[in-house]
Amino acid sequence: MSFNNLSGNISMQLDGMVSLKILYLSYNNFIGKIPTKLGSSMVLEELVLSNNSFQGTIPDQILSYKNLTMIDFKSNILSGSIPLDIGNLSRLKTLSLSSNSLGGKIPMSLVNITTLVRFAANLNSFTGAIPLGITKFLSYLDLSYNDLSGSIPEGLLSPSQIVLVDLSNNMLKGPVPRNISPSLVRLRLGENFLTGEVPSGTCGEAGHGLTYMELEKNNLTGLIPPGLSSCKKLALLNLADNQLTGALPPELGNLSNLQVLKLQMNKLNGTIPIQISQLQQLSTLNLSLNSLHGPIPSEMSNSLVLLDLQGNNLNGSILSSIGNLGKLMEVQLGENKLSGDIPKMPLNLQIALNLSSNQFSGAIPSSFADLVNLEILDLSNNSFSGEIPPSLTKMVALTQLQLSNNHLSGVLPAFGSYNGKSVVAAVLIAIAAAIFLVGMVTLLVVLISRHYCKVNDERVQSSEGENLDLPQVLQSNLLTPNGIHRSNIDFSKVMEVVA
Repeated sequence: MSFNNLSGNISMQLDGMVSLKILYLSYNNFIGKIPTKLGSSMVLEELVLSNNSFQGTIPDQILSYKNLTMIDFKSNILSGSIPLDIGNLSRLKTLSLSSNSLGGKIPMSLVNITTLVRFAANLNSFTGAIPLGITKFLSYLDLSYNDLSGSIPEGLLSPSQIVLVDLSNNMLKGPVPRNISPSLVRLRLGENFLTGEVPSGTCGEAGHGLTYMELEKNNLTGLIPPGLSSCKKLALLNLADNQLTGALPPELGNLSNLQVLKLQMNKLNGTIPIQISQLQQLSTLNLSLNSLHGPIPSEMSNSLVLLDLQGNNLNGSILSSIGNLGKLMEVQLGENKLSGDIPKMPLNLQIALNLSSNQFSGAIPSSFADLVNLEILDLSNNSFSGEIPPSLTKMVALTQLQLSNNHLSGVLPAFGSYNGKSVVAAVLIAIAAAIFLVGMVTLLVVLISRHYCKVNDERVQSSEGENLDLPQVLQSNLLTPNGIHRSNIDFSKVMEVVA
């Protein structure tokens, strides 16, 4: 009876089904408490009530159905705690309680269910420690988005049958367990308070299955271990937003299956190894907000969709072959020390091209006009000069054009409105003009007032050479689909565009 529009309470309606073994009522509009009268013979094996509006607690009477192999109560409005004696369901294979309002501690009795393969209780409010030995028989454990505390039990990741462990978004402390089973495919420990180093011998055995390793937003320190290169199946490595130091190990270039590499917001230094940038499967490379220096590697993966190197100390020019990266949709190179000629960009660029806060000079390339799908172009805080190319008006998808803090002159091209979207640069310049006018009027009033009041102990600086603090509202963070697009807009400089 799943995937219907059934509604109301369930009390005694099903008790007359003497031989009821399987009950699927998911994706309906049922309300009230979890039903407990589910066949007088008590032979129920599978109870699936997910994606309804059941509320109240998990009734102890459910534990009377000793043949249960599956309980799926996810995506309801259940509260209270898990019954302490749930471990008496000795045949249970799947227990799914995700997306409710359950709390309290996770019962130790779960450890005793030798048949339990899958336990998911994410998106709740469980507290306390992770029960010791909970993965002794489990293959899939998801306790993410709770309020669990304490350390991760040392043997949690070592059982030979474990496939997935997700403990992300909790309050766990201590180190990452070093003994990781070769059967583990996905490890998610992000957004906790874990400390210590990234385990160096993570994939010591040949044929290790680890494919996804996500340890972001913790307090991990030390170097990125070169030994991670032994994880040959690794497709995603996310160590972002930690306190990692040292250079990027070139050995990561041996991860031939790596598709996503996120190391942003650490304290990494040194240069970017070309062995990493050349990884053929790599689609996301985010090394932003570190202290990397040297040039951008001369070769990049043809699979790249996102290239984010902003907020480092990179110098030199942009790789000349970037235009050949046909899958590239977003380029973030702001806040570096890049200079030289800007090569033609991939025509598929769509989300953003950020070259702000670098050392580019000369004319704005007219080739940008070919980027007809691009939504954000940020060239602010450079030394571009000359006129704004009229051809930029052909960028019909453009919603944000940042040109502030350059040396541009001439008239502003007529940007139109395409599909209800208008280029924000025109709006920003209009606002800048208004702010400039208001500021001049205010300054004039102050000067006149001080003149007539004969205030001689204070002098107002002339408009030439003054260094007035800009209002905080002029400092903006522009959101893009892939995170924060940083831009510092100085409207006093924007006026140079229309001078």
